[in-house]
Amino acid sequence: MAMRNHSTIMEFILLGLSADPHVQALLFMLFLMIYLLTMVGNLMLLLGIRADFHLHTPMYFLLSNLSFVDLCFSSVTVPKMLENLVSEEKTISVEGCLILVLFVLITAGTEAFLLSMMAYDRYAAICHPLLYGQLMSDQMCLSLASASWGLGFLDAVINILPAVNMNFCEAQAIPHYSCELPSLFPLSCSEVSTNVTVLVCSTLLHGFGTFFLILFSYVHIVSTILSIRSTTDRSKAFSTCSSHITAVSFFYGSAFLRYLIPSSGSPLELIFSTQYGVITPLVNPLIYSLKNKEVKASVRRTL
Repeated sequence: MAMRNHSTIMEFILLGLSADPHVQALLFMLFLMIYLLTMVGNLMLLLGIRADFHLHTPMYFLLSNLSFVDLCFSSVTVPKMLENLVSEEKTISVEGCLILVLFVLITAGTEAFLLSMMAYDRYAAICHPLLYGQLMSDQMCLSLASASWGLGFLDAVINILPAVNMNFCEAQAIPHYSCELPSLFPLSCSEVSTNVTVLVCSTLLHGFGTFFLILFSYVHIVSTILSIRSTTDRSKAFSTCSSHITAVSFFYGSAFLRYLIPSSGSPLELIFSTQYGVITPLVNPLIYSLKNKEVKASVRRTL
């Protein structure tokens, strides 16, 4: 019922990345290629892990969940971008925009939790190798994956419920290729201080909470690795974490900047959104494939 309150403005205009038709055509080809590579890369990683029983371990179970989230994340944002690049009418209904915001928050939130769970997995493997089977049992892995999705959904609902009550009665142009919550606040003619407070608090709790879990895990991991006398063993231990650290840097760096800086419609906001919403799902399978011999071998066997 609350969504029917938006009686004055029924749709938004997504301004996208460029107004130049020639640039739009080039961007369409570029992002279509990125989307297809994202789909193929993540599907190959999923199939490779699924097909190779050697990879049926907690680390690769969480990695397969991350690939599935990346598939969903990319499919939430990129198709609408591609549609707007080739369409003359770059509109989206208010209800459709809020639904898009909901799915962006769910997938981005779930990815943040999964990355923290993967850090815990590395902590258990390196700091407590003798207890690894107990700390990362099959039941524990299922619980961690389910908790990631559940908490991501909860965070999204907490933010979307106040947003449903916003009224839009003047400006309707969104300087973005997709619908994101910070971009809607300047368009609202109703009071949004509560919405902003909820978003900032949830971002701090959700984002920094999961980030501190990752940081806590790696403080112990580094301490344990430095205590290893063998240079070869130390190098192997570091190599098992390098892919995860790279993925965390890509995702958290841009997501924090996007959701914590005030929305002004600047090109930087588009860059940050593109990095965590489009580029990160593309590079995650590359990061884990290029730096992991087992994954590369599995993908070759699958092909």
